[in-house]
Amino acid sequence: MACTLREDTPCPQALAAGTAINVIQARRVNSHFCIDFQYNDEMAFDFSGKTAVITGGANGIGAATARALAQGGARVAIFDLEREHPAAAGARLGGTGYDVDITDRTSLDRAFSQVGPPDIVIANAGIGAEAEFSAITEENWQRTIAVNLTGVFHTLQAAAALMKPQRHGAMVMTASTNSYDGEALLAAYNASKAGLLGLLHTAANELGPYGIRVNAVCPGLIRTRLTERHFSNPQVLKDYFRHIPLGRGGDPQEVANASAFLASDLASYITGAALFVDGGQMASKFGTWDEQRAEFAEGRWRLR
Repeated sequence: MACTLREDTPCPQALAAGTAINVIQARRVNSHFCIDFQYNDEMAFDFSGKTAVITGGANGIGAATARALAQGGARVAIFDLEREHPAAAGARLGGTGYDVDITDRTSLDRAFSQVGPPDIVIANAGIGAEAEFSAITEENWQRTIAVNLTGVFHTLQAAAALMKPQRHGAMVMTASTNSYDGEALLAAYNASKAGLLGLLHTAANELGPYGIRVNAVCPGLIRTRLTERHFSNPQVLKDYFRHIPLGRGGDPQEVANASAFLASDLASYITGAALFVDGGQMASKFGTWDEQRAEFAEGRWRLR
């Protein structure tokens, strides 16, 4: 099956869960970059009878992950801020949605009490704002840590209390390649995502005896609402993608498929792992692409 996927108008086929993706080409249509994918429908995840909670699930990577889980048969519950309309987002997938601020433990506990014990938790909610290191304000720092690190801790802790008596479950955190590197202008974001790795390892260690697996995905540059301005600047893309072996940015569905895998029984012996979804970016220290053997066109690098 082949289809074209755009950030603003996703095709129905792209919502299929657990499908393997081959990228055919990336091209520009009007002001948008489109990526042509080919899907292998033989690789399907089965989440039948499972309840899945997705924080930050009303848009971007979270929404794509919620779709993947729902298409696999899960009953999804989306936790997101009121302005993101989580109830409507959940209803579109045959599930539910709740107004939740993950920095407010009372808000989280109330939502979990309404959902009941989850089988899967996708701790995806996060924020990021650029600022030069010496210009980061106390408010910026505290808010970023509160959402990206403390909020994930509260999400996992609240879920664990409900999941431990069941003696099974899967948690997947959305970390980042920035958990490992020091990208300029993102000190607060980098610190918060690096902190998730400590949380990942400790939670996996302590919750493993209860049959609860804890893993993380580490996306690179993925086209979402947060990164859209980068994808609208060909020169930025050219320079950034120079260091990505696959020569392009990623789509939320590609991260969702990785999260769905880690949440599935196919990953039954995987815990404490951080899976890069970055087109090989973290494997490329000195850059992959140059004009001598390649060209940048239609939003990606290609060999001549």
